[in-house]
Amino acid sequence: QVQLVESGGGLVQSGGSLRLSCAASGFTFSSYAMSWYRQAPGKERELVAVITVTGGSSNYADSVKGRFTISRDNAKNTVYLQMNALKPEDTAVYYCNAAYSSTWPKYRMDYWGKGTLVTVSS
Repeated sequence: QVQLVESGGGLVQSGGSLRLSCAASGFTFSSYAMSWYRQAPGKERELVAVITVTGGSSNYADSVKGRFTISRDNAKNTVYLQMNALKPEDTAVYYCNAAYSSTWPKYRMDYWGKGTLVTVSS
């Protein structure tokens, strides 16, 4: 049974910090790139950060660069999102995503968590 379970969301003041965790099970975690997405009310789901299978490289949305850091611990089957200098516009449900893809043959598989709510007060 594949599971991605997010935790660490909550209410925080502007300028504060929060660390999200995503515990994975039921698949070969080290073969999947991991990402964090978020969705605010009335808006489309957007990619926040992605990290490669080994954790050797990562990328971020422009809106969070310099403030958020994605990391993974393959021994613990867990991916993290450290969020600093939080702003009200960061308020959203944050989702954990696991993705496997190949160039040849062309293939992609995605798994999703149920999300954790982050609310940043002004």
